[in-house]
Amino acid sequence: MTDQRYVEPAFEDVLSTVEFRVAERPHITVDTEVCRSCTTQACVYACPADLFVPTSDGGILFNYEQCFECGTCYQICDGQGAISWSYPDGGYGVVFRKG
Repeated sequence: MTDQRYVEPAFEDVLSTVEFRVAERPHITVDTEVCRSCTTQACVYACPADLFVPTSDGGILFNYEQCFECGTCYQICDGQGAISWSYPDGGYGVVFRKG
C-alpha cells in the first residue's frame, strides 16, 4: 500500500497558475493620508501577495496590479475609509488558467 497524502502546493506555485489582467481603473484604492495615522499597519502583514509596503514617512505604498482579490486588506483594515474595494471590471483582475 502506498502513502498518497495530499501535499499543499506552495503559494508561489498557485500564483503561477493565474494571469493578472490589469484594468484602467483600480479595483482597490488606498487613501494614504488615512494610512499615515494607522498604528498597526495590519494590511502590510496580512496581505498574502505582499502588495502593501510601509514608507519611511509613515505611509503605505500599494500596488494593486498583482492583487488576486482576496479582500483580506479590506476586511482587516481598521482605518475608516482607508481602503475602497470592488470587483474588477469584467474581463480584468485574476484569470485562472487550467493546467
